Amino acid sequence: MALLEVDDLSVHFTLPGMVLEALAGVSFRLGRGDCLGIVGESGAGKSVLGFSLVNLLAPPGRIVSGRIRLEGRELTTLSERHWRAIRGRRMAMVFQAPCATLNPVLTVGQQMHETLRAHRRLSRRLARRMVLHRLHQVGLEAPESQLSRYPHQLSGGQCQRVVIAMALLLDPDIIIADEPTTALDVTTQAELVALLASLCRTLDLSLIVISHDLTVIQQLTQRVLVMYAGRVVESGPTRDVINDPQHPYTQGLVDALPQMYPPRAPLRPIPGSPPAPGAAPTGCAFHPRCRYRHAADDELRRRCECSSPALIPSSGSEVACHWVARLIDQETSDAVEVHDEPLG
Repeated sequence: MALLEVDDLSVHFTLPGMVLEALAGVSFRLGRGDCLGIVGESGAGKSVLGFSLVNLLAPPGRIVSGRIRLEGRELTTLSERHWRAIRGRRMAMVFQAPCATLNPVLTVGQQMHETLRAHRRLSRRLARRMVLHRLHQVGLEAPESQLSRYPHQLSGGQCQRVVIAMALLLDPDIIIADEPTTALDVTTQAELVALLASLCRTLDLSLIVISHDLTVIQQLTQRVLVMYAGRVVESGPTRDVINDPQHPYTQGLVDALPQMYPPRAPLRPIPGSPPAPGAAPTGCAFHPRCRYRHAADDELRRRCECSSPALIPSSGSEVACHWVARLIDQETSDAVEVHDEPLG
């Protein structure tokens, strides 16, 4: 049994006169000690998925269908009282913008002690020892001196280490890290990536990394979900997905990486922009930006514009693309024809 199972998860935001589909039929499995990446442009639904996993969707957002199971226990039907025994203890989240996540009028020590007191009855001495242990574990220099400091007195990298230490306080099984390296310099990014990888190995943590940065995903994760307009368009082993992307959207993300080009060569961004929430086109949401739309025949073009593709196996991954499905059908047909040819 997987540690975390998500099946056909859909999330809607109900507004006056409209319903916005933020997630549509997202499914994945996370094993103990596994590292899963979730990648895509802004508006793909990555953070909504992360908030859904820990029941932090704020109204008017709500889960309308699907299942989230932690070691077989269904979470979508739990009350808030029961969620308090899971959020932080079993699943913890590292939010975007760590400096803004921390309370600006409380010291680091006050905030970390408050987290412990909310879940456990501990003496001040034991709580302090646990806090210092976690701050030391995340590589924060001179942790004793950091307890009396306020968030504005810390650098961005120090704030991120404090937030990660707070997520570790209650020994969770799963940590969801939402854009953990955003707005940090390259050196600090590399240090945090190495820290998260080390924590996963030493603590047997399961990690979900939400990012738009394929380089971070490649360094940290074994499997990846590529999301576009609230749907998973490709999933599989991270190395396979990045080295041999099947979906045209994934191909565009990989091609846009600077290291894919010789020096001074112009970058190749994906043309256009992701659809606004509630404004996704019919059919495949990516078809207006797809690199293959001009090469498709009329039948395939109509399919792309009218029907949403299902995930199908392709080269070790799963891909939701009518173009890829056509290529697979052609390869299968050619193989059958060769097999049926008479001998001699």
